[in-house]
Amino acid sequence: MSTGVIIALIVIVAVVVVAVAAVPAVRARGSRGAGGLKRRFGPEYDRAVDRHDGDVKAAERELGALVERHGGLRERPLEAAERERYEARWTAVQEHFVDSPSKAVAEADQLLAEVAGARGFPDGAQYDEQVAALSVHHAHHVQGYRSVHRVTRVTPDGSPDAAAPGTEDMRAALLEARALFDDLLTPARGESPAGHRAERTAAAATPRDDGHRRLPRAFHRQQPKEG
Repeated sequence: MSTGVIIALIVIVAVVVVAVAAVPAVRARGSRGAGGLKRRFGPEYDRAVDRHDGDVKAAERELGALVERHGGLRERPLEAAERERYEARWTAVQEHFVDSPSKAVAEADQLLAEVAGARGFPDGAQYDEQVAALSVHHAHHVQGYRSVHRVTRVTPDGSPDAAAPGTEDMRAALLEARALFDDLLTPARGESPAGHRAERTAAAATPRDDGHRRLPRAFHRQQPKEG
């Protein structure tokens, strides 16, 4: 093989390597563009614009910074046994709601934090950072986590917040949070679905007539006591 051919091959290989290395950067830039941000963040995009009083550029700078900080996070797959344990705990949360709504939403808040942490998101003790990362990867459902977290807040002296929501607000928050819970337990693309029970997936994917996900009958049938 002549020297010229060898040099040509080296140049070709170098060009290919550079092109491959540039793909992630191009994708990242695309996800931070206006159209990319809207597609990626969905309802979170609109919330960001509202937070900035309609200033789209400021909202996009905020969301772009979130992608920079958390876009490279890779979610850790859950083992089948982990999924089963988390599913059982969520069922218990819904059952507890009948007698103690406030306790149930507090349990849901803690459970979501644990599941997110198990999947590789920032620890639940860093709530703001955990929600920020979830907003990048689960933008369509993260609001449910905010809802249950908000209704569990208490004043520093331990007494209920004067503006604490009522039972129906807590019920709505728990229903909304279920969407994120299901999303976190659903295997990501490329993950093995082994151990992910078909009946739970089918139930979660089938909306009720009122648009909510399926819940234990007692959750809907009985009027819960105030917690």
